[in-house]
Amino acid sequence: MEKMTVQTSVNADILKTWNYYTKPEHITQWNFALDDWHCPDAENDVKIGGKLIARMEAKDGSEGFSFGGTYTDVLFGKRMEYLMDDMRHVRVEFNDNGNNNNKTDIIVTFDIENENPPEMQREGWQNILNNFKKYIESN
Repeated sequence: MEKMTVQTSVNADILKTWNYYTKPEHITQWNFALDDWHCPDAENDVKIGGKLIARMEAKDGSEGFSFGGTYTDVLFGKRMEYLMDDMRHVRVEFNDNGNNNNKTDIIVTFDIENENPPEMQREGWQNILNNFKKYIESN
């Protein structure tokens, strides 16, 4: 399967970044690609065999979907990997940004799907990461 990578750097240490990326109360604040969408509900059990479930929907209720997967690899504060419900693989890495302990690079690599153009998928995943950056840096 063809893979794609998106990434960002956030002004936060790895522990804060990991917590904001994995805790459901934070996921609901950033896990959507468009401003007129939101993530009203999320569950996340970050351990091998644990489940990730996030509901994404239009704020007007016109459409929505649940995004989910099962963790296949977790190294606290460094990386997580999961298989989405449609069997696509996702790897999320958290790296210290050089000598700056208050900056973390997040790199997300995912298998692309066949329903939407690759560039649309890249834009969606990147928008979600951009929302994460905006959220963590404002809290």
